[in-house]
Amino acid sequence: MTSPDNIVLEITPEVLLKAYACGIFPMAESADDPGLYWIEPERRGILPLDDFHVPSRLARLVRQDRFEVRVDTAFSAVLDGCAAPAPGRQRTWINSRIRQLYTSLHALGQAHSVEAWLDGELVGGLYGVRLAGAFFGESMFSRVRDASKVALVHLAGRLRRGGFTLLDAQFITDHLAQFGAVEISRNQYQRLLDQALEVNADFAPATALSGVDALAAINPR
Repeated sequence: MTSPDNIVLEITPEVLLKAYACGIFPMAESADDPGLYWIEPERRGILPLDDFHVPSRLARLVRQDRFEVRVDTAFSAVLDGCAAPAPGRQRTWINSRIRQLYTSLHALGQAHSVEAWLDGELVGGLYGVRLAGAFFGESMFSRVRDASKVALVHLAGRLRRGGFTLLDAQFITDHLAQFGAVEISRNQYQRLLDQALEVNADFAPATALSGVDALAAINPR
């Protein structure tokens, strides 16, 4: 839900965290638009962590560790990748204010990047915000096939291992649907968010996970 009345003239990282705790998040109309808008969708996309689906072909790739997956080693570069034009996405909503806010959240330890590297080059990844037992996925990018998908699998494994209960996807896309993303009402989302905010979860960015580790955390036997 957006409207000109919801323009955010000035917010701080602390205010942004309070907004996430209330189920809202900011976006810009475009990279050139200096304003931000509060978004509170009627229908919310989430990726259920207890029913996260990894397609078999992708699972084989994750086990092979073709990509080196790192956490929080190139947050600004991941923001750049997410903001860059890509097939099917010629415009971006990541403006300079978004960059400043999320970079500040990263410095506070509340925003993280999960990165896919290949031969020493950053080829894909994602970033989002952590708050108690909830992780709010913001954006992802890929320069090599499956790079962002591998990063997402590693994120899900890390969240499961750390005791998180909510992975917010904001909106459903075909890309996310293959992982089991579902759409729920605003009220359902708020209940899940309230529960997640009571959880003491651990993102453990310094802990490296192999592909086997990530898959085992997603589907423990």
